[in-house]
Amino acid sequence: MSATHPSDLPPDTPPGAAPDPAPAAPRARRRPADLARGVEIIREHLKTLPQTPGVYRMLAGDGAVLYVGKARNLKRRVTNYTQVAKLPIRLQRMVSETETMEFVTTHTEVEALLLESNLIKRLAPRYNVLLRDDKTFPHIMITKDHDYPQLTKHRGARGREADYFGPFASAGAVNRTITALQRAFLLRSCADTVFASRTRPCLQYQIKRCTAPCVARVSPEEYQAQVGQARDFLAGKSRDIQTEFVAQMMAASDAMDFETAARYRDRIRALTAIQAHQDINVEGVVEDADVVAAHSEGGLTCIQVFFFRGGRNYGNRAYFPSHDKTAEIEEVLAAFIAQFYENKAAPPLVLVSHPLPELELLTEALSLRADHKVELVEPKRGEKRRIVDHALTNAREAHGRRLAESSSQARLLEGVADVFGLDSPPERVEVYDNSHIQGAHAIGAMIVAGPEGFIKNAYRKFNIRTEGAAGDDFAMMREVLTRRFGRAIKEDPERTLGSWPDLVLIDGGIGQLNVAREVFAELGIDDVTLVGIAKGPDRDAGREHFLIEGRAPFQMEPRDPVLYFLQRLRDEAHRFAIGTHRAKRTKAIGKSPIDEIPGIGPARKKALLHHFGSGAAVARAGLADLEAVEGVSRTVAKKIYDHFHPDG
Repeated sequence: MSATHPSDLPPDTPPGAAPDPAPAAPRARRRPADLARGVEIIREHLKTLPQTPGVYRMLAGDGAVLYVGKARNLKRRVTNYTQVAKLPIRLQRMVSETETMEFVTTHTEVEALLLESNLIKRLAPRYNVLLRDDKTFPHIMITKDHDYPQLTKHRGARGREADYFGPFASAGAVNRTITALQRAFLLRSCADTVFASRTRPCLQYQIKRCTAPCVARVSPEEYQAQVGQARDFLAGKSRDIQTEFVAQMMAASDAMDFETAARYRDRIRALTAIQAHQDINVEGVVEDADVVAAHSEGGLTCIQVFFFRGGRNYGNRAYFPSHDKTAEIEEVLAAFIAQFYENKAAPPLVLVSHPLPELELLTEALSLRADHKVELVEPKRGEKRRIVDHALTNAREAHGRRLAESSSQARLLEGVADVFGLDSPPERVEVYDNSHIQGAHAIGAMIVAGPEGFIKNAYRKFNIRTEGAAGDDFAMMREVLTRRFGRAIKEDPERTLGSWPDLVLIDGGIGQLNVAREVFAELGIDDVTLVGIAKGPDRDAGREHFLIEGRAPFQMEPRDPVLYFLQRLRDEAHRFAIGTHRAKRTKAIGKSPIDEIPGIGPARKKALLHHFGSGAAVARAGLADLEAVEGVSRTVAKKIYDHFHPDG
């Protein structure tokens, strides 16, 4: 047993964070599941376990974390796992796989809950409810550290002094809102560096989306008034702002100033465009609130989250957490909420569709993390219940769509098994492709698909390392497959972690396929099906040839759904490879030969580039020319010259 306390962690460890694990020891082979042995292991830990709040981890023999749980009383909670007759089948299976346990004691149960959600997200234990695809949400930011504040989209840590409005469910919703806000309030969206370098108005001024404060076309007082109106609108005072604009439009019209009246008319239309996207009446929610509604059926749970800020709907997103099929919907919903707000502050009100276990504890934990009071409420009637029911309807519909997609995906995988002669539909398909331009910035790419579609967190890119391989498609494929499956053999020799494919698709002809066969033969892999997808004549989609050992190359019917599915897999691998290659190439474009010279900092680099015009010119310069650069001494000039002329 290992036990630590949060007070023993390093000073810079964030609240609720787990201690960094020790360097990983070589993983042992997994023992066969043994329930009696698992119970005995747990009993051994009970002998020294304290009766204090804390978090426990159950680990398998290969080091994989099976489960993370929290407890008000660690000893009492862990004792429950020794009473196997009272445990559901799922937990009996978990106990049978347990080889050891680890513990962290905490001061309070709330602290244990915060640490538990942190560890679940970091470690993704097999037997916990897991929230997937938990990306940060975009916000609208109005800066406060500039005389002329900037209106822009923001995602990530809030390191700048600014007002943040959101979250929005998607980047598209933020972009639409910012465009409309620019039309309504004429605020700048340019970066401070661009603002400082302007000498004349930009296009945003010409199309009436900015008042050009960069060239003093608006006074600081007038611009601050625009900023105040935008802040009020985003804070929920939209009707007051619209009424003010209408009054100013009418006053301008009465004064025969029709140009000004038209400008206010356009600004009113922009505000209306924003409000048109708030397509649900939210009279029951006038404050900031989230609505979290869950629908579960057939072992699959869909959770819809709606964001309301200032009484307006900022969009919604559907989640499908991973969990055991026997888990109750209330348990799934509570675990989801704890993990969902692990990296973001909850609003003052969270409306939920079902009663939550340990409601008071969860409420206290969310309030502590958000640094303000949070209420978790399951409304029974009225406007708030109507909003929850609306979210439930969306959850049911998204659940139905996902089941239909899963069913369609399952049928397609059955078709793949029939086409390639597999014993059963593949659970994991890996597709490989390469990308380079005449050998430069060579990249190998792997994408993964399964019964639920593309598994994007399993995608991998491979920077080609083998000397002379870049530009040689066969050598690149050999390196990629050798690295991928050599590592798989080391990390998961028993193939118990779900990281081994049932089917490998190679984007290429017989040459690439033969390379893959050679790699598999060298590594002793003989139970993974290899298929090559060779492009058809003139690279026409639909005329591809499929290459598989023991069969002549064959084509599929042009309108076969399985063919479309395989094309989609191939195209996704190509998209990922091309995108990764372009990102690498773009990064390289910004580099200069001077970057590789040790001891040359930003100031000298800037001086050299200003003097010579380019890195290539610096490389060609003579020693006397280098000494003539301001700030470059004879010693530094000699270092630069020797770097580019190592042979004298």
